[in-house]
Amino acid sequence: MLATDDALLRDGVLARERRALAKTITLIESTRDDHQVHARAVLGALLPHTGRSLRIGITGVPGVGKSTFIEAFGLQLIEQGSRVAVLAVDPTSSLSGGSILGDKTRMEHLSTHASAFVRPSPAGGALGGVAARTREAMLACEAAGFDIVIVETVGVGQSETAVAGMTDVFVLLQLPNAGDELQSMKKGVVELADIVVINKADIDARAAESARGNAANALMMLRPSSPHWSPPVLLASALTGAGIDALWRKIDEYRTAMQAHGEFDAKRKRQALAWMWQIIDESLRGRFRAHARVQQELTKIAAAVASGETSASAAAARLLALYATDEPAR
Repeated sequence: MLATDDALLRDGVLARERRALAKTITLIESTRDDHQVHARAVLGALLPHTGRSLRIGITGVPGVGKSTFIEAFGLQLIEQGSRVAVLAVDPTSSLSGGSILGDKTRMEHLSTHASAFVRPSPAGGALGGVAARTREAMLACEAAGFDIVIVETVGVGQSETAVAGMTDVFVLLQLPNAGDELQSMKKGVVELADIVVINKADIDARAAESARGNAANALMMLRPSSPHWSPPVLLASALTGAGIDALWRKIDEYRTAMQAHGEFDAKRKRQALAWMWQIIDESLRGRFRAHARVQQELTKIAAAVASGETSASAAAARLLALYATDEPAR
């Protein structure tokens, strides 16, 4: 049975109250153990009401205009009758620990729309610029009745594949003059792109078209994530709105193709299991580092590895053996 405060949050989220949703996500993002207990209780109560939203991940190099693009995209989706939530993961301040770019101020029109919810969250050093609790926040948004949940990430890199592990479709934004860059990037993030968009195509039409050709050639050399889908390369401009509707059509085509072959649900099941193991891994690592005997010996053993006095495998075995014992530290 839920505690009174937890039940109030659950009921508020299901009633689509923005304040209740914001408070629930704040609880989810808290690092306090007692808050996490309540967060798990609320999420458990909300879980039966999740899973009906389309989850879209959007990433791209710094300066590609992700926030401006997402605002234009989100507003168009709202015009078509959808409710849109945006989880915008910002870089973390080393002083305050909070997000420092403020996507809510950059998405001025979208964040104030009655059919939208924009939530900036500090990355906190999490893998791929995805906040550690972004997945749980996404579920809360789904329970609040948002048809589409967009996750915006900090930048591009091998670790950016984390966002593809929690969304249904992964969109990679590129600049008009970045055709060669796409080919030279670590291919992990490109292989996971379901759609590539050349943004700011209005600045230089010739450069944009050239970038599209380069990107298409680069994608042809990579194995697609699904045998039933070849990632298209689109031209768009968040400033003029050109190409935004084409992106939505391609996303809808992708969803239809994946559902027709049973891949849509299969992908979500794989993601849920991977999510479970990630939480287990993170929890075990935290417990390992907090173990009294491990803390007592860690500095000395790590120094021995660094100096070459002992091998990494031997050191790891020693520390794991210490963790496995329940003997109190001396």
